[in-house]
Parts: sequence; C-alpha cells; structure tokens
Amino acid sequence: MSGHSKWANIKHKKAKTDAQKGKIYTKFSKQIIVAVREGGPDPDVNYKLKDIIDKAKEANMPNDNIERAIKRGSGDIDGANYEEIMYEGYGPGGVAILLDATTDNKNRTAGDFRHLFDKYGGNLGETGCVAWMFEKKGLIIIEKDDETDSDSIMMIAIDSGADDVEEQDDSIEITTSPESFEGVKKALKDNNIHLSSSEITYIPKTTVKVSGKEREKLESLLELMEDHDDVQNVYSNYESDDE
Repeated sequence: MSGHSKWANIKHKKAKTDAQKGKIYTKFSKQIIVAVREGGPDPDVNYKLKDIIDKAKEANMPNDNIERAIKRGSGDIDGANYEEIMYEGYGPGGVAILLDATTDNKNRTAGDFRHLFDKYGGNLGETGCVAWMFEKKGLIIIEKDDETDSDSIMMIAIDSGADDVEEQDDSIEITTSPESFEGVKKALKDNNIHLSSSEITYIPKTTVKVSGKEREKLESLLELMEDHDDVQNVYSNYESDDE
C-alpha cells in the first residue's frame, strides 16, 4: 500500500518502564479517571475507557484497581483532579518531542519537563510549536506467523475504513483515522485476528536522524521522560542513525 512506515525506528522502547508494574498501574489509573470524567463510566459507550481498560488488563492490572479508578472518575470515591495536557519541545539535534501527560498540578509538571529539557540540551516550547509535525492516527500492529493470511487482513482493514496497510517482514502495520480506529479494530477482532498492539498515537510526518553524543543525550532524555510519573506517552520524530 502507499506510504512508508518508520514506526519500528521511531517508537521509543519502554521495556524498563513496563517492568515497573506499580508505575504502570498508576498511569493507567490516571487515564481511567480522566476517561470516565470525559465520557462516563460505561465502557460499552465510552470507547476511550474501554480501550484503556483493555490495555490495563493486558498489563495484568488487578480488577480492584480498575474499579477503584472508575469510581474515582465518577466521584464515588474522592481523588485528585487530573487533566490531560500535551507538552511540546525540542530535544538534542532538533528532534521534536510531544509529551502526553496526565497531571493534577500543571505548574509542577511543566517545571519538571523544563528542567529535563534544559539538562539535556533541549527546550520546552509553547503549545503548537511541534504538534504540526505529527499526525494523530490509529495504529494497529499484527505480528505475523506461518499461518498469517496477509491479503485477507489487508482486505478486512481497508474495507472497514483503514487509511493504509503496510506489510513488514514480521508484522502488518495498519493506520487509521482516529474516528475509524474502533471500527477497524472491531472488524479485525470479529475475524479472530490477534492484535499485537493498538493505540491512538502521533506519527511524525518526517523524521530526524541523530548520532554521536547528541543521540546519547536524546535517548537519556526520552528514557527519563518515559519514566516520569505524569507521562502517559512520549512521541518524537527521532530516527536512530545506526550507521
């Protein structure tokens, strides 16, 4: 299909963060609270909430934690007043960085991010300074095996509203508009196709290669940002210059 995906090169690995279950559960709880306040506590109606709960369960988050977060979002249990904010800035080498954060103290979070940017040779920017370099998309990844029928998956995805399907050596990457994301997901699942990952994400329109000392600083910065308690996702247009 048309287009070229560099997702494998630009998606920052989160193995270290994923190993820290307590932090992961806290981040999911914040997302659930915000989703409930925005769209209500019923996941059958609130698709954003349903998607977060599915991911939380995949990460083995206990049902009690999920239910507690839903009750906090509904106001049945007292809790912090979280809000979602997108912070933007430039890292070493001019790499554009978007930080998807959930916080109960915007000034504290902005101060933390400003300190990290400054420490590693970047700068926290104003709203809109780098967001224009990204497209908000649904991204679905299906890992291939010997029994994968790539042609069938491509047809199902396109027929259900996907924007693009690209076959890699070991996976199939499907991109959708945010509006078509749930419909494409449902169509694939209804056909018993296992989704390795599915999310609404920000995909850079172009990428920037960084090498040497700047690459080391950038990767340290991205890792610290991934590990920040208020950060849900880190997006960048960084492409590793492996050569």
